[in-house]
This record gives sequence, structure tokens and C-alpha cells, in this order.
Amino acid sequence: MKWQNAIKDYQLYLKIERGLSQNTIDSYTRDLDKLILFLNDNNLNLSPIVINNEVIQQFIYDVAKKVNPRSQARIISGLRSFFEYLIFEDYRETNPTDLIEAPKIGRKLPDTLSEDEINELISAIDLSHPQGERNRTILETMYSCGLRVSELITLKISDLFFEEGFIRVIGKGNKQRFVPIHKTAQKYILMYLNLIRSHIHPQKGSEDIVFLNRRGKSLTRQMIFTILKNVSVSINLKKKISPHTLRHSFATHLLKNGADLRAIQQMLGHESITTTEVYVHLDKSYLKEVVETFHPRK
Repeated sequence: MKWQNAIKDYQLYLKIERGLSQNTIDSYTRDLDKLILFLNDNNLNLSPIVINNEVIQQFIYDVAKKVNPRSQARIISGLRSFFEYLIFEDYRETNPTDLIEAPKIGRKLPDTLSEDEINELISAIDLSHPQGERNRTILETMYSCGLRVSELITLKISDLFFEEGFIRVIGKGNKQRFVPIHKTAQKYILMYLNLIRSHIHPQKGSEDIVFLNRRGKSLTRQMIFTILKNVSVSINLKKKISPHTLRHSFATHLLKNGADLRAIQQMLGHESITTTEVYVHLDKSYLKEVVETFHPRK
């Protein structure tokens, strides 16, 4: 079995059987490409069927010189998944990553912005710029609904249910959820649709997409990063932020203001409550308030 054939079959398995997003599949594939490059550089003509623990360990040692422990752990996890797939399909009997330990990493708490910083960020958008109204609406929507950047750029007009106060979001693995949307975000979206987007001719395939570029195409992930970076520079924000920072801030602010963790889990589209629990660790002041308010010995 050749590597490329095995990877192609593995990609189909991840997409169809496990329902993973294309971004996740691409990440797994890049890690396998690194392994193939390592084999080629060291003149090791080993197929996915015969590669053993010693070679995988050598690869991990090589990787450790170039990436941080968190990335190492992710690569090991990805390789383990790939070889588990080969075992599942009866191509192999053993997993060569079984004896390889992932590096110890601490739990990374997400960066967040304060409510004042969020307001300052959105207020700093230059509305005289041709894309100003769109960019303000993008930031407001991401923060108001806690969207991933991939969910924002694929948001459709047909996903807007403003009379009911919800938007439909297609998350990881094409899983659908309905998220409440604040009146302010609704107002900005309607202004953008009526005053800006209505004058743009959508390209084929983007007719139903909410946020478009000047050429009528859907926005890229990189474009959202650029918009946020430019605004943060304009207000001299010292924190290193990304579109995901708005999502983290959404969850943290909800928790701080008394929202139930299960409700936050549903709105974020987390499959497991343990993923959402990171926000409890982030906002220890909230835990203190809960004990002081509800404990019988208060």
C-alpha cells in the first residue's frame, strides 16, 4: 500500500465516517505529509503497513527540534488515529505509536478581551471605508453569537431567523445548531444587507452567503484575521488576538454574568461539556461568587 493511497482512503473515512471538518482533515493530512517527508529525507522506503515504532520515534525526535510540545502532542495524536484506521481496515495488526508518549502540556487557557475592549474594538472600525460597515457587522456577529471563523464565512442569508431571534449555524462535522442573536447584531446585519450587500453582484455559489468581498465572493479565513489585526493595531491593543478571541470572550462574559454552563455549551456547539469547562477555570471570580451566593454555609 502506497502512502498517498492510504491517506486518500483515510481522508474519506474522516469525512464520511467521522464527520470531521475539512480544516481538521487538512491538519491530519499535513502531519502525515511531514512523516512522508522525513522518510524521503532519510531514504527510508517504508510503506504504512511495515513502518515500525522505532522509525516513528525517530520522526518524533526530529519533529521535537522544530515545534513546541503542544504541536508534538497533536502530531502524535494524528498519527495514532491514522494507524488505528489502518488496523480497523485490517491493513495492520499493531499501532506503531502505542509506546510513544506525548509530551506533557499544561491546559492552555484562551485569551479574552474585556467588555470595554470589545466595545472599543468594534467602535474603532472606520465606517467611511467601503468595507467598514461590513467589517463592523462581522465583529459584532462573531462576538454576539460566539461563532468560529469558519462558521462566520459560511453563514447564509437563509440561516437568519430574526423574527425568532436565532441564526442557524453549521459547525464542525456539518452539525447544525441554532444560536440566539442579539438585537444589536441583527440591526447591523440588516443595515449591511440593505445598504451594502444589495449593491454587490454575488459570484456563482455565493448568492446566499451573508458576507462577501468586493468581487462578490465569500470571505476567506485569512481575511477575517486581517480585519481583526488591523483594528487591534489601530487602537494600540497590546494583547495578541485572533477571531477565536471573540468567541472566547463571548463565552467568558456569558459565564461571568450568570449564564448556565450547559447553555454556553449548546451555543458554542461543543460536543463535550469538558471543552466548555475551560471557561470555568478562566473566570475563577465567578466560582467564588457562586459559592458565596448559593452555599448553605455562606
